[in-house]
Amino acid sequence: MNLDNISGQGCDILVPFEERKPLDQIERIIITKYRKHIWSKFIKALKDYELIADGDKIAVAISGGKDSMLMAKLFQELKRHGKDNFSLEFIVMDPGYHSDIKRLMMDNCQYLNIPIHIFDSGIFHIVDNIAKDYPCYMCAKMRRGALYKRAQALGCNKLALGHHFNDVIETTMLNMLYTGSFKTMLPKLHSSNHKGLELIRPMYYIEERHIEQFTQESGIWPLNCACMVAAKKTGNKRYEIKSLIQELKKNFKDVDKSIFNAAQNVNMNAILGWEKDGQHYSYLDFYDEE
Repeated sequence: MNLDNISGQGCDILVPFEERKPLDQIERIIITKYRKHIWSKFIKALKDYELIADGDKIAVAISGGKDSMLMAKLFQELKRHGKDNFSLEFIVMDPGYHSDIKRLMMDNCQYLNIPIHIFDSGIFHIVDNIAKDYPCYMCAKMRRGALYKRAQALGCNKLALGHHFNDVIETTMLNMLYTGSFKTMLPKLHSSNHKGLELIRPMYYIEERHIEQFTQESGIWPLNCACMVAAKKTGNKRYEIKSLIQELKKNFKDVDKSIFNAAQNVNMNAILGWEKDGQHYSYLDFYDEE
């Protein structure tokens, strides 16, 4: 496989520092070496936000990246060492991957013993034509819709995505700085367009740096970004926000945790306005109430 050709399409691939470890070792370190920073935080999110219920059939969305592949292994380990009151379907949407990228992804999943269902969507081609300079938002929206449809077709009632702690705080900052609103990425929500489906984010508490460390130690080759559209466009605000947060951490060590906690410590008596169910409210609406 020509990895030079792969990295030339879209974003670079995270190349591991060593060869892949045997599968049993990869699975073992999830619940041993990375118990504190990955496994325990995965379990904590499941419990805190009640992400799994008896009888759930969960579609685990795999993009080929480090986050979703770890999420798949976490779910497998949960069934093996935790509770087995739910079922899993591992789904992979091919939005128009380069053939070498697709082979790499499939090889990773096969090596990690993740039984995937692959389906085509052609989203990269569509986004390239309609999204102009900033394709990522449109791409994410279309990918979400395609994953919902496939999950529903498989009889699943939940769709699991691999968003992690850093995704949460970056989304919060993106909304504050670029849209002038305070919105965060929720750990679970009901689909507005697909009745009976719920989106869950079981990696909500897991920091990206620990995912990277696990991935590199395991020696697997994930896809950081396989998008051939974004490579031709300009501007990615999420990367700008990521850099901004890293800069802030130089003087405020736990600024990332403060951003995360802000979304669960909102003082409704000290904000100018808010929106709920499409209705906007001002603090003046309640100003004269005793």
